[in-house]
Amino acid sequence: MIRSAVWGRRLWIGGAGWIVVAAAVLLGLGSMPLVGQAAQDTAAGPEPSKMMAVNAHPEFEVATIKPSDPNNDGVDFRNEGRHVSTHNTTVIALISYAYGVHGKQIAGGPEWVSTSKYDTDGVPDVAGEPNMKQTQEMYQKLLADRFKLTFHHEKRELPVYALTVGKSGPKLTKSQGDPNGLPDQNFTQFSANLIELSVSNSTIADFLLAMQYVLDRPLVDRTGLAGRYDFLLKWTPDESQFGAMGIRFSPPSNNPNGPPGLFTAIQEQDGLKLEAVKAQADVIVIDKVERPSAN
Repeated sequence: MIRSAVWGRRLWIGGAGWIVVAAAVLLGLGSMPLVGQAAQDTAAGPEPSKMMAVNAHPEFEVATIKPSDPNNDGVDFRNEGRHVSTHNTTVIALISYAYGVHGKQIAGGPEWVSTSKYDTDGVPDVAGEPNMKQTQEMYQKLLADRFKLTFHHEKRELPVYALTVGKSGPKLTKSQGDPNGLPDQNFTQFSANLIELSVSNSTIADFLLAMQYVLDRPLVDRTGLAGRYDFLLKWTPDESQFGAMGIRFSPPSNNPNGPPGLFTAIQEQDGLKLEAVKAQADVIVIDKVERPSAN
């Protein structure tokens, strides 16, 4: 079974005939963390939640943490209205999402931070639905309080992908969405032959945070593009990308009508360019971490 994830209000991902709604961008592909946001359903139909004040700094009012079911093979981060939860997530995945870094930007710590998996569940202590940054802040506080996480930052030279603007300029549409709302990044197609990512109301940073779970190294933004954008990206994945996501597919069939690989697709479709380089990157070095305290 393949689960996938997405940053934003709603994620539809098809994999092996399975569609996920409000699953975790990035998560659920075996090891990728993403977050999906879904409107709450009522008898009268979906009712949008009121967003939290943008200057609020929430934490979990009460949070439940328990070991994941070992039979579960998906991973996700979900925001469903005020309800915030994760499923089958390691501490490394929690740190990756909470601080917006690639797994290769996290160093140190005992082996269990990469192997032991947990489910977390709770609501914020502030009225309203948290945006993505506020959700990240909630997890930062949860890691410090319940996992006793302490760390320091270092700058290290790492292999990264630099995102720049192509020679012909960006082919992105300025978003008309709520500038304080959640980004939407939905995998509308997901298979060994095609990945289709629909992006809306997203900054370049939001996009890179999602893509770092697809790629095998961190990404850095060198586009200079501000604001939020809407765009579509379709590509034929290669084996290295599936490896980064922790999933294994049968080799894709040769489809002459299929889209190109990611590096060509992002240039042709969106006017952006990914280049493999070495660069100084922020690294989180774990000084201390403990298994979570009891609920």
